[in-house]
Amino acid sequence: MKKYTYTEKKDTRSGFGDGLTALGRANPNVVALCADLVGSLKMQNFIDENPERFFQIGIAEANMIGIAAGLTIGGKIPFTGTFANFSTGRVYDQIRQSIAYSGKNVKICASHAGVTLGEDGATHQILEDIGMMKMLPGMVVINPCDYNQTKAATLAIADYDGPVYLRFGRPVVPIFTPANQKFEIGKAVMLNEGTDVTIIATGHLVWEAIQAGEELEKQGISAEIINVHTIKPLDEEAILKSVAKTRCVVSCEEHNYLGGLGESIARVLAKNNPTPMEFVATNDTFGESGTPEKLMEKYGLSSTAVVDAVKRVLDKK
Repeated sequence: MKKYTYTEKKDTRSGFGDGLTALGRANPNVVALCADLVGSLKMQNFIDENPERFFQIGIAEANMIGIAAGLTIGGKIPFTGTFANFSTGRVYDQIRQSIAYSGKNVKICASHAGVTLGEDGATHQILEDIGMMKMLPGMVVINPCDYNQTKAATLAIADYDGPVYLRFGRPVVPIFTPANQKFEIGKAVMLNEGTDVTIIATGHLVWEAIQAGEELEKQGISAEIINVHTIKPLDEEAILKSVAKTRCVVSCEEHNYLGGLGESIARVLAKNNPTPMEFVATNDTFGESGTPEKLMEKYGLSSTAVVDAVKRVLDKK
């Protein structure tokens, strides 16, 4: 098992904020919009350096999406910022009609996703956003795993011409990916090669998958671990290549198992290579108020839950 270590923990939303600041310096067409959550989205540095390229819309998320769509007509590259729940659920109609259907070059940047939002509770802990966004034709869906990868993804999506949903979070998590990484939309990252089981993880669950891999190695189980930061378009080639070797798979995500990464993987396997599979995800439920750590444990999103899922899927081989 390849060893992954970290010297620092940082929130992925700060990766977005720093990436946006870098884009402000590099690309004059990048503009930013926010729905009264500048501090939460870490957008202040961009605003300080580019006040004329920032639009504070207030608590009017539907208007923010419509304005962003309009800005693209003049060649601007709008980055919208608010909580994931408000970025998707509150404005789904505007995203569908004004951005996805119209093919507008808007980057929907969503913080505070999943149960790791913590104490804000179920009303804010959206666990359905990946499903809603991936079903929109032409929408790219990205869910990076740490600060460095979120910053790299923020830079990369500015060069992509088309609508993007970028998902990140509030809690501090280990930084374990390279600072100078090249982020390729739609290209999975192999973290550890193994022979017994394929573990495919996204977002905050990538680190849990790594921890699980280390524990499985102690038990004599060789886990292949893949970081799927882009849920759509999905790297089907990487998935099928790995599963052809291991013959079983576990998907890991901080999202409802209905409509998330796991279902996308299951579709690929059903069409190409039916394979035993287990899901580490929330089980068709809303969240609740609590610390991120306790909620991850309660809702079965910990490294222990990944290990247990591996044991179950190995029994199916």
